[in-house]
Amino acid sequence: MSGSDGAPLSPQVFVDRLREEGVRRYHDQHPFHQRMHAGTLTRAELQAWTLNRYYYQTRIPIKDAIIVSKSEDPAFRRAWIRRIVDHDGEGPETGGLALWLRLAAAVGLDRDEVASCRSVLPGVRFACDAYVTLCRESPLCVAVASSLTEMFAPDLMSKRIAAWEEHYPWVGAEALAYFRARVPRARRDGDEGLAFVVAQASSRALQEACVGALIRKTEILWHLVDCVQIATGGAGGAGPPAKAAPKAQP
Repeated sequence: MSGSDGAPLSPQVFVDRLREEGVRRYHDQHPFHQRMHAGTLTRAELQAWTLNRYYYQTRIPIKDAIIVSKSEDPAFRRAWIRRIVDHDGEGPETGGLALWLRLAAAVGLDRDEVASCRSVLPGVRFACDAYVTLCRESPLCVAVASSLTEMFAPDLMSKRIAAWEEHYPWVGAEALAYFRARVPRARRDGDEGLAFVVAQASSRALQEACVGALIRKTEILWHLVDCVQIATGGAGGAGPPAKAAPKAQP
């Protein structure tokens, strides 16, 4: 049975389902990202992506604070709050947001303009705010599941570092510090989030809701890149590859 009223999936089948949907739908397959890694983006396109992506970065500690507020478990809160510190830092000019602003300056943007978020595309703002809303309106386990795109981030970050160093050397290797820091942290966060979701999603309905939250998150990330691509003169992405149809039985 494939519906939400069936027996719970086994932990391994549940994990396989999450990974399958995430890998198939993750925004590393978006044409804009593929062009980024191929080195064919213009300076203006790279700037537009950096500026708009910053707004997404600012939403991460906010959605994480919402997730922390949903838990009655001090151990969970102590572990999860580390994610807020990773982005907000422990003081001025520390943390992931500060590193992203250094990247923005390195690609030729005005740091204060980027930090103000005044120039963020409406579609990007809508998509990123939808992520916060998803976490606010979902139960704890489902909100955590929406963050499981982190499982696929380390590979993307590693490819991005190599691509930028090869194709966009004018940015400067030191400006890629955000990407370097996220490789191990995203791997850690993805593993911890997955373990929590598998342990807490005890019913088929909750498992399906978790899969749905992960899918929704991939759609949000894809839409963000779509908006940037369209704004810089490209066509919108067609969406992630469709799931292969099952083979006919002989």
